Amino acid sequence: MGILDSILSAGGGDSVREIAKNFGLSEGDASKAIGQLVPSITQGLRKNTTDSNGLESLINAISTGNHQRYVEDPKELTNERAVTDGNNILGHIFGSKDVSRNVAQTAAQNTGIDSGILKKMLPMVATMAMGSLSKNSSGGAGLANHLTGSNESSGLPNMLTQFLDSDNDGSVTDDLLNMAKKLF
Repeated sequence: MGILDSILSAGGGDSVREIAKNFGLSEGDASKAIGQLVPSITQGLRKNTTDSNGLESLINAISTGNHQRYVEDPKELTNERAVTDGNNILGHIFGSKDVSRNVAQTAAQNTGIDSGILKKMLPMVATMAMGSLSKNSSGGAGLANHLTGSNESSGLPNMLTQFLDSDNDGSVTDDLLNMAKKLF
């Protein structure tokens, strides 16, 4: 299951319902909006991991950020802390508010949903993406073990493998080597 599927099915669909209710959208429109925002977030996360500091920050955030509460309890998405966490996540992965605005604008063009709504939704979706990664990676331990080669038998959830496998060849080894080459 990929990040998008994990988000859309979180809480039996309660996350989508909570987002829809919060923004006055239908569940279909909320799903469509999330579907447009998640790829940009995952692309930003993936790009951020090409730097050893970015990769370390991601592992640390997954391990210590308690983001999984946003997928386990959808009501958490609408509290101020979720928006603050989401904006911090977006700041790390996009680097500027201009990128977030461009993501929202592109999603607006593709969905017909107002870009103002999508700008406000983006931090919530970012927290759900991190929550999905956290929940499905044993709090970061599965990701860290996989990246260091230890405890392979525990495996890494398919979602994380898909996340790191930027060339979609089914292996993250070549992708991690390419990331490492960029560092030297």
